[in-house]
Amino acid sequence: METFFTLLPTALSFVAFFAAYTHHLHMFQLNSYHFDVEVKWMGKNMGQVLLLLLPGLLSALLTALLPSSFYLVWGIAATLILGGLALYLNYKKAVKKAKKPLVYTDRVKRMMVTSLALFALPTLLLVIFLGKWAVVYASAVIGLMPLYVLLVNFINKPVERAVRRRYINEAKALLAKNRGMKIIGITGSYGKTSVKYYLTELLSTNYNVLMTPENFNTPMGVVRTVREHLSPLHEIFVCEMGAKRRGEIKELCDLVHPQSGVITAVGPQHLETFGSQERVRKTKFELARALPRDGKVYLNADSPELMKEENKGNAVFYSLEGRGDYNGENIRTGENGTTFTLVHGDEREEFSTPLIGRHNVLNIVGAIAIAHDMGICYGDLKGAVRRLQGVPHRLQLIDNGRALIIDDAYNSNPAGAKAALETLSFFEGYRILVTPGMVELGAQMEERNKEFGKQAADCCDYAVLVGKRQAPPILEGLLEAGFPREKIFIAESFNEGIAHAYGLDTAGKRPVILLENDLPDNF
Repeated sequence: METFFTLLPTALSFVAFFAAYTHHLHMFQLNSYHFDVEVKWMGKNMGQVLLLLLPGLLSALLTALLPSSFYLVWGIAATLILGGLALYLNYKKAVKKAKKPLVYTDRVKRMMVTSLALFALPTLLLVIFLGKWAVVYASAVIGLMPLYVLLVNFINKPVERAVRRRYINEAKALLAKNRGMKIIGITGSYGKTSVKYYLTELLSTNYNVLMTPENFNTPMGVVRTVREHLSPLHEIFVCEMGAKRRGEIKELCDLVHPQSGVITAVGPQHLETFGSQERVRKTKFELARALPRDGKVYLNADSPELMKEENKGNAVFYSLEGRGDYNGENIRTGENGTTFTLVHGDEREEFSTPLIGRHNVLNIVGAIAIAHDMGICYGDLKGAVRRLQGVPHRLQLIDNGRALIIDDAYNSNPAGAKAALETLSFFEGYRILVTPGMVELGAQMEERNKEFGKQAADCCDYAVLVGKRQAPPILEGLLEAGFPREKIFIAESFNEGIAHAYGLDTAGKRPVILLENDLPDNF
């Protein structure tokens, strides 16, 4: 009889399990499957952890203690509560429209199979032999879901290592077959994705080019690109290289063996995992050290932290401040794009692009330097620069009829945020900043966000701050710089912030809205 009464709460517990597991697996994926990063995330997001932990363990305890005549009602209620809370976590992400939704990769699918086996088999056995203890077990697992995800990852580690090794060997074999292909590595704290897109467009005027798509800048992202897209016709492989720890750029270089490279900048990115900018710099220069003796590394001479490196290798510099071998000068930015003069030795060439902002010009100059050194004439490069399209969410200009949007929602960092504010200041109209601030800056986060607020005070007419963590220091910076408090709004979510911006009275002026950063769901 007890087995029969246990079936309904057990069935409900499976719904709660899948909802809770999907949410926390998503967070683990956003944290790059790193144990220490996930543990830090749990510490910072204790509200999400306790939301399931306390009801889950309470449910397990009460179900274990209550007599059989009462536990059925409680079991049903408890599993409904847990399921509701777990679904609520996923609902919040659905409403927010996750910046990076859970991607059902092969690794995720393997984790889901293991997790289901660990949950379902004991639960069903307990239903048959020990009745209500199935509900006790299910409630405890749901309550401890963040730790359960880590346990599943630990169990799957041997399989993941074997799969990873096989895929890497396959990619290496494919790269070895294309011996004549030139490989260009691109890394940096910021700007690397933009340089990758621009360089690929410029090189494509003369060459058949493969690049790592979107944000595929991890070893397995590069491996996937090679295994799925590399062909014998490709003459150049432009490979973006990301890192959050020492040694990760070297690992990528050992995989693809670049002949030349670009380091776009060194800045306070991922300081929570690196610990210091010096470690960031050393990691980025793992690319330069991996190049052959005659391999050139192209360096942004305007990045002070990058220029601190003593052994820069066989370097070619690019700059907007006259410090480089290739320099961008006389920059004019407007709503229709940007024009600038490229100076290389005694050569002076005029370029125009539909892209906006000095930051984009710097990235374009870096791409021109590489393409020109690879034999593409300025005439061809001018046409390619005129055809450049904005990289999605990186100073991308969008006119949606209601407002002119400057979408800089990805990869906000102090230098990029400052450049975006300067770009906003060029536009005529009612200039509105919508931002949740910057993250992953370690101990510098509060100071950097406060400075960002001070910079924003001179560049916008209204500021919408999103969220509770970064808003206080930005607000403090704005007010210290004399920005009026009545022109600042603090929103709970990005959607609320955008809605508020659209509803502002702009006194007949066209609204120009800068979207500076949009935090992923693990923040």
